[in-house]
Amino acid sequence: MMNLETFFNHFELLADAPNGVQKLRELILQLAVMGKLVPQDKNDEPASILLEKIKAKKAKLVKDKKIKKSKPLTPITDDEIPYNLPIGWEWVRLDDITLLITDGAHHTPTYRFSGVPFLSVKDISSGFINLANTRFISEETHQKLIKRCHPEFNDILLTKVETTGIAKVIDIDIEFSIFVSLALLKFNKSLIYTYYLELLINSPLVKEKSAKNTQGVGNKNLVLKHIKNFVTPLPPLNEQHRIVKKVAQLMKYCDELENKKTEQKKQLILLGETATNKLTKTKEEDFKNNWQQIQENFELIYSTPENIKQLRQTILQLAVMGKLVPQDKSDEPASILLEKIKSEKAKLVKDKKIKKSKPLPPITDDEIPYNLPVGWEWVRLGNIVNFIGGSQPPKKKFIYHEEKGYTRLIQIRDFKSEEFKTFVPNQYANRPFSKDDVMIGRYGPPVFQILRGLEGTYNVALMKADPIHLLISKDYLYYLLQEPRIQKIVIAESERTAGQTGVRKELINAFVIGLPSLNEQHRIVKKVDQLMKYCDDLEQQLTQGIEYRKKLIQTAIYQLLAA
Repeated sequence: MMNLETFFNHFELLADAPNGVQKLRELILQLAVMGKLVPQDKNDEPASILLEKIKAKKAKLVKDKKIKKSKPLTPITDDEIPYNLPIGWEWVRLDDITLLITDGAHHTPTYRFSGVPFLSVKDISSGFINLANTRFISEETHQKLIKRCHPEFNDILLTKVETTGIAKVIDIDIEFSIFVSLALLKFNKSLIYTYYLELLINSPLVKEKSAKNTQGVGNKNLVLKHIKNFVTPLPPLNEQHRIVKKVAQLMKYCDELENKKTEQKKQLILLGETATNKLTKTKEEDFKNNWQQIQENFELIYSTPENIKQLRQTILQLAVMGKLVPQDKSDEPASILLEKIKSEKAKLVKDKKIKKSKPLPPITDDEIPYNLPVGWEWVRLGNIVNFIGGSQPPKKKFIYHEEKGYTRLIQIRDFKSEEFKTFVPNQYANRPFSKDDVMIGRYGPPVFQILRGLEGTYNVALMKADPIHLLISKDYLYYLLQEPRIQKIVIAESERTAGQTGVRKELINAFVIGLPSLNEQHRIVKKVDQLMKYCDDLEQQLTQGIEYRKKLIQTAIYQLLAA
């Protein structure tokens, strides 16, 4: 069973959960307003007496006509009380412990280039009052506005539109006015500790009330009468100070843990990038040793989702550079393979199975990014692969259930979800493809997705990468097109077409790639399959660890709040 002592002892472990530091911050605030964060002191003056003093002060201010008498609030019912409070605490409505709850100007004033700052909700961010982009009003306008709403040092501002329910102590000692998007809370600073009230309003208890009472569509608004009616816990004044001190201490620790996690993540990502550079840019004679060292430390280097993604890209990059598997001198070299492909292409043109394409330009030295192993050849993709664009049947012919005489029309979305299946009459299914065919998503985002695993006919958003000869493995082609160098260049140079990023066939046709023998293609595919499976296993381990830590913090929260 998790108690407060165990909680503090396991603080760092809990922070390691997904979004763990943020959850800890929320838990700290919730424990604080439940009276569970610091011990009670029986010598403290109870909140009931404190409440009487606040009422007396408020009544005197009303009598002296310094504040208006507020409307009587309904008594707090049992249904409004979420949990039992420690001895000495009291449940109160927010209006009971404040002198004034109001909001800023309801009409947009005339702005000036300089003058008195005029704050709105946009000037409250990340726990700070940010005057960098604030607007200004004249002194005359300011004097009129502060007759109804005068923000002063140590009062509290509360956001009431957009991101509602964020409280901020006014810690800048300057004159300013506020817009209607902010509420202002004034209270007796000698009876209510300013930073306890800020902490209370920012706690999950009150934030939940803010969310429930935010009204409207679009620009949602937290109404003043609801703010006044919020039921909140009031501890003795001395305990308010102890709570704030403890919360500040724990929040500082959270900051340190957050910075530590950020730095660790940066270091791990840097480690992954260094490993990639070590493999892809190393000399041939050093590659084997470097690869061995990295393989021995896979679980350390690739222990974040970003690094596993980087590992997948590195595997593909090494594969197409000829570094992933050893060459076999008995393999038929790619130069002979290219001659066979050339003959096959000429035959297909002669038999009118494909159209004769314009000759692609010779490959220049500037286009060659690295040296290839013996037996490989540089080639333009368009010389070994036929890229076939899709066809768009008329929408009026679509049906959304299987039926005899109809073929499934595949769109990019279908590779992610089987939810919206579309079928067209067979006579419109003039772009057939099978499950092992390699498909390219032409439009995004994300653009240039390499897809496979479905069958049917495909629309104009897809393009089929069809090897001209059986000497090009479809499995190898599938991995080749996902290689980072191709992805980076094609995505960067894709056109903007009708508001979408589109892939041009001409660009892919002209792309220069290294071609290995057919036997080596098969060896590469086998090795890539093996390593991708290992990446899957690493991701699964990572997910299981994340889920364990997630359940751990959920259990801790439940046990601490229920105790």
